[in-house]
Amino acid sequence: MFHREDEPLVRLFLDAEAQRRLEHLWAEHRFVSRQPVAENNYLPQFIGFVTQDAPKEMLIYFEGQRPTFQKRADEFLKDQEAAIPKQLEALQEFAGRAFRRPLREKEKADLLALYQAIRGKGAAHEEAFRGVLARVLVSPAFLFRIEQAPAGKEPAAVNDWELATRLSYFLWSSAPDDELRKLAAAGQLRDPKVLAAQVQRMLKDDRLRALAIEFGTQWIHVRGFDEFKEKNEKLFPTFDAALRKAIYEESILFFQDLFQGDRAVTQVLDADYTFLNEPLAKHYGIPGVTGPAWRRVEGVRKYGRGGILGLASVQARQSGASRSSPVLRGNWVVETLLGEKLPRPPADVPRLPEEEGDGGLTMRQQVEKHAKAPSCATCHVRIDPFGFALEKYDPIGRLRAKDLAGLAIDTKASLRDGTEFEGMDGLRTYLLTKKKDVVVRLFCRRLLGYALGRAVALSDEPLLDEMVAELNKNEGRVATAVQVIVRSPQFRMVRGSEFGE
Repeated sequence: MFHREDEPLVRLFLDAEAQRRLEHLWAEHRFVSRQPVAENNYLPQFIGFVTQDAPKEMLIYFEGQRPTFQKRADEFLKDQEAAIPKQLEALQEFAGRAFRRPLREKEKADLLALYQAIRGKGAAHEEAFRGVLARVLVSPAFLFRIEQAPAGKEPAAVNDWELATRLSYFLWSSAPDDELRKLAAAGQLRDPKVLAAQVQRMLKDDRLRALAIEFGTQWIHVRGFDEFKEKNEKLFPTFDAALRKAIYEESILFFQDLFQGDRAVTQVLDADYTFLNEPLAKHYGIPGVTGPAWRRVEGVRKYGRGGILGLASVQARQSGASRSSPVLRGNWVVETLLGEKLPRPPADVPRLPEEEGDGGLTMRQQVEKHAKAPSCATCHVRIDPFGFALEKYDPIGRLRAKDLAGLAIDTKASLRDGTEFEGMDGLRTYLLTKKKDVVVRLFCRRLLGYALGRAVALSDEPLLDEMVAELNKNEGRVATAVQVIVRSPQFRMVRGSEFGE
């Protein structure tokens, strides 16, 4: 039961179009809340309250309103019944969206038959409607991305609807929108020019945020960082839910901008910008950022930021609860940026101290002491130098000159091949000069695997070669890599049903 009091809003603020929209919303509300029926049901109680100790004329007046209220309720029930066919049509349309393709005639008939069967058992329209909706949402066609494999062993192109689904889940992690559905229905999506234009459109859309989360933050192992609570609350009281959310948002916005802005792939390391609001800027010690709004901030390298190496999410995730971890951070660089696989540590490997400054040693000194064991040295010599270069970041990603025990930090690194560098800037330079090709190819490999939804195989190496070559021709812009993936046979074709038999 609601009473409208929006006349001043309408008169003073709304134009004709806004007024039309408001009236439409009220009409929807009236229908959904079944207001005429509710008013008629409440009328006797209402009359009882308002006519207490009132003149007889008032009672006569309200009693005389009963036919009017009853008529409105009856007319509403007729309108409600007349709307059922349209609602069932809408339910079938929803099912087509859920299945990501037009419904087959048998599927339409089966849904209507289920509705009638539920109604036949005495259920009201709403209950039967919910039953059919539940059936749609537990259908394999909704829960799984089912594709029709061609007969035989030879591959064939997926149809337009399947291509729309592949593309939409790659870039948006969701079902195709109206434009993709329209092109699929017209059989136009497999046209290379149309497909390329759709990729460009989708890369500019805000729904690309899903790619930043599902690909970007998963690639650097920080997805769900806002729920990461594994820090010593006494040592780091500022590492609360609000700060974790801000740190995570920076990571998401960085990858969203990478794709939407068509940045060079090397910007994942070379960027001299990041995304900040006031709480995160305060955490980083970066001045001049006020308010809760997010904005792109340039020139952040002098504050130890820029690229994924400067993200607090990375540095905090690859740390312990009460201390930094050169081992975790070094392993992250080796596996995430260089693609090297390391063996699991021995079962009897001794544990490092849980706090910085134990025995008067820095974490670097403790790791170096630990790595002298023959069973540990093989891996540590590969990973520790990268982690040492990042020791100026504390366990929650803040830049520091001394560790938690007040000991000076040494960020000099020396690799097995004799290469030397210092700090995050030195590590970045090393990766961009001596390992650039490795980093770029690994990025392409990870993006391709994500797009295809499977591990990258040896047979995909020519496609990776093409991705890298096209990047080199186009200033390394990331959209180039996306376009190569989408037009590839791997993305546009499906194996025959008898493949491998």
